[in-house]
Amino acid sequence: MTSVLKNFDSWKKFLGDRVKNAKTMGMTEDTINNLAYEIGSFLDDKVDPQNPQERAIKELWDVGNEEERKTIASLMVRLAEKNSQ
Repeated sequence: MTSVLKNFDSWKKFLGDRVKNAKTMGMTEDTINNLAYEIGSFLDDKVDPQNPQERAIKELWDVGNEEERKTIASLMVRLAEKNSQ
């Protein structure tokens, strides 16, 4: 996974493929967004950003409140979906 994190385009494609798989398995948009929020919280605590884009997202995450972090997670899901097509 570390190699995927080093390149932001690879990261977006990786996430997009996972979102696509989740939808194929029948997960709702709300469930996917909630999982994205939980993953974002985990990454914030455990993973050092590997590139400038991830650093910017982390900085936004760090200054955001819970609702704003949920919005960031939802936007990351949408960005990932766009990049999996």
